[in-house]
Amino acid sequence: MLQLNEIRVVYGGVVLALDEVSLKVDAGAVVVLLGNNGSGKSTTMKAISGALSTEEGELERGSITFEGRRLDNVSPEGVARLGIRHVLQGRSIFAHLTTQQNLLLGAYLRRDRAEIASDLEKVYGYFPPLRALAGNTSGYLSGGEQQMVVIGRALMARPRLMLLDEPSLGLAPALIRDIFRILSRISAESGTALCIAEQNARVALDMADYGYVLQSGKVVAEGPAAQLKDHDKVRSAYLGMNRRGSFVSRHR
Repeated sequence: MLQLNEIRVVYGGVVLALDEVSLKVDAGAVVVLLGNNGSGKSTTMKAISGALSTEEGELERGSITFEGRRLDNVSPEGVARLGIRHVLQGRSIFAHLTTQQNLLLGAYLRRDRAEIASDLEKVYGYFPPLRALAGNTSGYLSGGEQQMVVIGRALMARPRLMLLDEPSLGLAPALIRDIFRILSRISAESGTALCIAEQNARVALDMADYGYVLQSGKVVAEGPAAQLKDHDKVRSAYLGMNRRGSFVSRHR
């Protein structure tokens, strides 16, 4: 479904962010991108969604294809129209709108009103707390509730591929497990492919089919999720995981 072939990304014409990164996401698969801050995970997501152009980023080399179509020079709106949704890091909500208004914005390219209403019910089924908060101003929601909103908003577009950048960021451990459990259910029930950038390696690998480890803008390891999780060399050298499966900073 998605193929990145030796892409090289530079910011501002001078800062090398990605160097010869290759990866793929099959239809219906769950793929995780692992690595510490600055490894290139977010840049990889932005290269796919077209968001590089908003940050003076440039794809200097390589190619990106989605279902056989080149994405290299497609605008973010064009990428969205092809069925890709990018859930940005940091819970980008429209704080002055209600929860339900935020969710419905995810369907702004659609015209099938009856199906939109049906999909809204599905989102409330995945995230029951949002139903009671439908009329609340989104800016006053908790971090976990806002994360539910941005994932639900992406689902309202009926994407074939969802890019999720650090969905666990800033959340309590119990809520992280809930979010990933719901993502796994979404993938299984809808067939939506997921590409998830994460630092919480253990919880991400537990639900993934395949994983890539990035370090300083390069893919330094890849393989089936179970293989990456249990490979001692990968754990210590690339994941930086402690016994709980969380990343340990190398810059203390």
